[in-house]
Formats: sequence, C-alpha cells, structure tokens
Amino acid sequence: MNADRRPRPDTRPDHRSPRVRSLLAHRDFRLLWIGETTSQLGSAITGVALPLVAVVTLDADTFSVALLGAAAWLPWLVVGLPAGAWVDRLRRRPVMLTANLASALLLASVPVAAWLGLLTLGHLLTVALASGAAAVFFFTAYHAYLPTLLTPTDLVRGNATLQGGEQAAQVTGRGLGGLLAQVFGATAGLLADAVTFVVSSACLVAIRAQEPPPPGPAQATGLARQVREGLRFVAADPYLRAFTAFGATANFALQGYQAVQVVFLVREVGVSPGVVGVLVACASVGGVLGATVAHRVSRRFGTARGLLLCQLGTAPFGLLMAFTGAGSGLVLFVVGAFLVATGIVATNVIVGGFRQGYCPPTLLGRVVATTMFLNHSTIPVGAVVAGALGSTLGLRPTMGVLTGLLALSGLFLLGSPLRGRRDLPTSPPAVSVVG
Repeated sequence: MNADRRPRPDTRPDHRSPRVRSLLAHRDFRLLWIGETTSQLGSAITGVALPLVAVVTLDADTFSVALLGAAAWLPWLVVGLPAGAWVDRLRRRPVMLTANLASALLLASVPVAAWLGLLTLGHLLTVALASGAAAVFFFTAYHAYLPTLLTPTDLVRGNATLQGGEQAAQVTGRGLGGLLAQVFGATAGLLADAVTFVVSSACLVAIRAQEPPPPGPAQATGLARQVREGLRFVAADPYLRAFTAFGATANFALQGYQAVQVVFLVREVGVSPGVVGVLVACASVGGVLGATVAHRVSRRFGTARGLLLCQLGTAPFGLLMAFTGAGSGLVLFVVGAFLVATGIVATNVIVGGFRQGYCPPTLLGRVVATTMFLNHSTIPVGAVVAGALGSTLGLRPTMGVLTGLLALSGLFLLGSPLRGRRDLPTSPPAVSVVG
C-alpha cells in the first residue's frame, strides 16, 4: 500500500456515535435503512411472485417449484466461503453496489422474456441462481459494513431497526406480490423488485461515511488461508458453533416448508393467488414484532436468556400450519407463521448484534461468510427434500414434518453455554483469536 494512501488520524467527531435518541436521526444509518427496507420490499414481492410465475404461468409441478426455491440459495454452497475472504480484502460498499446492479438486470429479464413469449423454467432457474450469487456478496458485505456506521453498543439496536424495516417491507411486499399477480400477472412483481435495487443503490451512494481501507496484512494473505482462518474461528468458538448448528437446522426446516407453502395453499387448501400473498404476509407481521421486542427482551432478561425465550417459546407453534384448512382454518396458518417469524427475527437480531460486536474486525467478513455459508448450505437441501417429500408423502404431511423439525432445532441452543448465562459475552477468549 502506498504511503499517501494510508489512513490518517481522524480528529473529527465519531460519525458512528450520534447523540440522538433514535438511530434513524443518524443520516447515514437512515440511508442504509431506507435502501435495505426498499430492497426487502422488492424481495418480498419476488418471494411470492417467482413461485406464482412457475405455478400459474408455466404450470410447474411441486418439485420444480421447490427446485426454484433451492436455486436461489445454492450459491452459498459454491461461493459462500471465498466471498467472506474477498469481502475482507475490499471496501464493502462497492461490493454491495455491484451486487445490486447485477440483481436488477437479472430480475428485469424475466418480464421481458415473458412479454416476448420466451419465458421458460430454465430461465427462472438461471435468474434464481445468478441473483442468489449476487445476494451472497451483498449480504456478506452488508453485515460487515454496519460497524462502519455504528458503535458496538448500538449494534443490537441498529440490527433491530434494520430488521424491523425489513419485516415491515415483507408484510407489504408479500401482500403486494399477491395483488400484483392477481391484477397484472406475476411477472410484474419481478420488474418492481428490479426497481427497488436501483433505489437501494442510490441510498448507498449517498452515504457520506468514509469506509476505512481493508487491513494491509489481509491483502498479502492467501485466499485459502483466509478461508481456513474463518472456519477455524467459528469451529473453535462454542457460541458461534452453537448458533451455526441451530441456524443450519432451522434454515433447513424453514426453507423446506416455505418452498412448498405456496403450492400447499393453492392446491391443498384452495386459496387464490391474492389470498396467498396476504397469508404469507402475516408471517412478516410477526417479524416486525420480533424486531421490536428483541432489544427490550435482551435488556429485561439478558441477551442469552432472551434469545432462548424468543426461540423456544415460539417455534413449536409452527406445527399449526400443517393443519391449515379452508375458511376459518386459515387462522391456523396465520398464527403459526406469525409466531415462528416473531421468534426467528428476534433471534436474528440478538445473534447479529452479538456477532458484529464479538468478532475481531479483521475477521468479521470471514466469520459472517462462514456462519452464513454453513447456515445457508442447508437451505437448498431443505427445499429439494421438501419437494421430494411433497411429491411422495403429500403436501400436508411435508408441512408437518418440517415444522416439527423447526421446533426441535432449539435443542442446539439448550445444549450450548447459553443455558448458564444471563448475557452473551462481548469478546472471544484470547486463545481463539486467529489471524
């Protein structure tokens, strides 16, 4: 690194520590929040629109729809680990901007192909795979970028605010996805999602905070060695290890039932596409509640006890979704989805803030990528397994098996050091720090 490019001491007030009551009064954080919330609105629309395109427009079978859900997460298995090392070598904001642009172009190609009469299931699978790869880099950089804007003491609150915005967007987006499919056709939702990536990029460009350059030593370290350092750090740490095992199991079950829930609701329960959007949106209402209460629960009971309470007290209710029926029976889906989302989002807020403040900054990108790689590696497997089970056992038994597994995933947390603590630690043991 050239001498004139080295960072100089900054005597200005710390832009990460605004003396404000609300983090949304912090200009740069507000821009990040607006951009990510808008992007999540579009992603929620796509979450409903994409399987509806396959089911309604292309008349795809259950396994094909599940395969489509798996394709979006498959890139985590391929580039998840090296993405963390690459992100640690680069400034995070340019990575996020590049990923946004790629996603916008890919999603816009679907309605164009449909209008030209060229849309195929293969096209949808390609878009899901490529946009999933862009998401790997975006989310790895995004989680590592937040500490640039906030102090460690604000990270849980910052994650809660971001998750709250994301979940509110999911409520609106999923309902809007069903409405757009009902009125304009399912492909219109994907075009709307492409526009939200442009808005997200504009917000990122407007952020004034100067991101520090990546550490010099990381540039000189081999990629394979950096990947191994991230893996060793996660494997050696009892907290990260427990969260990863829990996340991998929970994601298998979550993505499994979510991969077939649209087919389940349309073909087994008999609801219209517009109602599907409303029902799926109910889960995100629970997510908003989870983001809202996470910080309060952490302060009241402690971060470790609060995490256990949020997860173990909600996940078993997911079993109600398997008993969903027409008419008043739809309430079971609403209650189950609502409570599952409440617990999962609250858990994500607490774990996200813990990880960002706990891990050494030079390892954060790799730790995020390693945990997300391991957590997300089970998502495509869960979707494929769900498709196979749905085709053989039937959709309702498949929903029961997977929601039951979700309820059991919390046992990984009970068997970890969390059970004996009020609060999660704020730094790792010195012997576990590598690199």
